[in-house]
Amino acid sequence: MDNFTPYVIKSFKHDGHLHRMWLTNWQVPASMLHEEHQKQGMLVFINSQTKIQEADGKEWVSRVPGVSFFIPRMWFNIVALMEETGVRYYCNVASPLYVNGNILTYIDYDLDVIRLPDRTVHIVDQDEYERHKLAYHYSALVETKVKEGLATLLTLVNEDKPPFQDDMVIYYYEQWEKYKSGGS
Repeated sequence: MDNFTPYVIKSFKHDGHLHRMWLTNWQVPASMLHEEHQKQGMLVFINSQTKIQEADGKEWVSRVPGVSFFIPRMWFNIVALMEETGVRYYCNVASPLYVNGNILTYIDYDLDVIRLPDRTVHIVDQDEYERHKLAYHYSALVETKVKEGLATLLTLVNEDKPPFQDDMVIYYYEQWEKYKSGGS
């Protein structure tokens, strides 16, 4: 069985200050990825009971397992949270992922899309985006990329395109559980 490799995920704000870090995330081996996910060059990570550190130094532990999806060159990332009521997708409008060794970084642009297990979709934190757009002086290019990222994300969400597929989220998590317990 291929190995799951640990990574740290760091999100920053546009001005370069740290926003949040997820300290242990396990990359799903490329050989285990669904064909469509491979085709898109998607990077998929699992975390469960991982320590999360906020910019102010406060730490807490995630309560539910998450499967994170990063698609190259896309201005968003997706975290599928495996809750008792079903899979809730929390999507960050953000810069494309940058990988340096076992550290993943991106800039969080505040706008979030949430799809609940009942398939209702909500866009949240628009006020925070507007505040930061002024405070951090987003360029016209950044504003365009954020709007394009949000539009693309909403299309994927509403059309159930990858990675918005609960069965694949569950599959990846189960493969990680097998790996963690030494099974194959």
